[in-house]
Amino acid sequence: MKLFRKIQKWFENQENLYYLFLIILIVPNIVLCFTEPMPLVAKVCNVLLPFSIYHMIMSWSGNCGKTFWILFPFLFFGAFQIVLLYLFGQSVIAVDMFLNLVTTNPGEALELLDNLIPAIIIVVLLYIPALVLAAVAVSKKRRLSETLVRRERKRARITVIAGILSLVAAYLFDARYELKSDLYPANVCYNIALAFQRTAQTQHYAETSKDFTFQAKTTRPEKNREVYVMVIGETSRAANWSIYGYNRNTNPELTKIKGLTAFSHVLTESNTTHKSVPMLMSSVTAHDFNSIYRQKGIITAFKEAGYRTAFFSNQRYNHSFIDFFGKEADICDFIKEDTGDGSYNPSDDELLKLVAAELAENASKQFIVLHTYGSHFNYRERYPADNAFFLPDFPVDAELKYKDNLINAYDNSIRYTDNFLARLIRMLQEQDIDVAMLYTSDHGEDIFDDDRHLFLHASPVPSYYQIHVPFLVWMSDNYRKNYSDLLKNAEINRQKNISSSASFFQTMLELGGIDTPSRNDSLSVINASYTEKNRVYLNDHNEARSLDDIGMREEDFTMLQTKGIVYR
Repeated sequence: MKLFRKIQKWFENQENLYYLFLIILIVPNIVLCFTEPMPLVAKVCNVLLPFSIYHMIMSWSGNCGKTFWILFPFLFFGAFQIVLLYLFGQSVIAVDMFLNLVTTNPGEALELLDNLIPAIIIVVLLYIPALVLAAVAVSKKRRLSETLVRRERKRARITVIAGILSLVAAYLFDARYELKSDLYPANVCYNIALAFQRTAQTQHYAETSKDFTFQAKTTRPEKNREVYVMVIGETSRAANWSIYGYNRNTNPELTKIKGLTAFSHVLTESNTTHKSVPMLMSSVTAHDFNSIYRQKGIITAFKEAGYRTAFFSNQRYNHSFIDFFGKEADICDFIKEDTGDGSYNPSDDELLKLVAAELAENASKQFIVLHTYGSHFNYRERYPADNAFFLPDFPVDAELKYKDNLINAYDNSIRYTDNFLARLIRMLQEQDIDVAMLYTSDHGEDIFDDDRHLFLHASPVPSYYQIHVPFLVWMSDNYRKNYSDLLKNAEINRQKNISSSASFFQTMLELGGIDTPSRNDSLSVINASYTEKNRVYLNDHNEARSLDDIGMREEDFTMLQTKGIVYR
């Protein structure tokens, strides 16, 4: 009882609360010192300058509880930041983190929620009791002594000066240091502003893109029936495809298919679906991503050239460019949206039924785009139970101790993708016409692969496993006969360094014989003039940066070298 009273008395002391609140406010900054690869001078600045500002604000009022509640937005950012660090291991809250809140459907979010429980518990224990104590201080009108307030204001002025000097030192001694990118929570505030700006631009997309035209036309004989299929996979990493040397047989069917070319050294320029897929479906790349607000997608190019077009997706609306580009098609179906049941989780097999129905239309020129659900977590739900090959694969939480189980389930999802693509190819081959298919994945995935224990994708700083993706071109017997030079070029280029984000669109145009000013054959992997370009990645601020300038770790570059992938 005595101990309880002592604790109660300690927390009723406003001076104690004052310092406790200061410590809680600065916790994210201290944690970031251990997670972010920055010079010591930058880390000092990232603690000292924000602390000095918090110190100054907290000394404004004699009621520290009231001031603490005024700073609630920064407490919310702090909670978000801690959850982010738990999930990805590093980096500040990015623009894409806010945009993901808009573009990620509730079902996906709920699938991940269980895996965040430890982080949520930490956040609750750190912030909720402090907010309760602050609320009590406000309600009971408890105040700091005037002596303490005057003293802390003097101290705050000194710490502010020290903080400014540390900022100057950070700029002087670290050439890469940027306040808007590196100083928490200034960077978070900047990223929020960018998120609002991009959301507004997205909402006006219909207006800003209405006059866009590809000026596209077909170069193929009108009498020839042709079908072209573009397949965009989900969360499929090349490291787990046996076609690329994986030690498990995850591609038993594709390895037997004639006319298939698998490109080995392909990296995506983004690890987030809402950026990577629009780049795959348009001429936009990391170098000019912001031009996306004025452009349309590849479906429009084929429509202008006289093709009947279809877009079939096994994902939900994301209220952004995937939706915009998909709805350009003559036939558009997001199959998860066909029912009012939010738990409806169809397999990718349903897409093949739609393809069969579309082929039955027997149009002279057809272009079909498929957006699968592929290997998105929870992996066990991505394939039928009787298709399980690697065991055990029962559903588990995303924890390191279940790594073997998770990999089994993930590899089964890759085998299912293998089967899905093989069945699609056989369906297309039966048409006995000029047919070609192009496949890649939007990004890869981390599955506790090294000592960093990273999991999932869309982290602010990507890993090797998130950006090395499969890339396949298949040509039918008829197509190979009529365009043998394209198959020859594909085989010549299959070991070259390729960006899926830059080459997918361009390769699809050439496969379909679409002529447009937007076409760039130096980026097409089936063209003799294909030219390797320097590797870049689309960072959070939509800037094209080299891979060694985005915070990737030594482990990632080691893997790239092991796979023979040039990263500069």
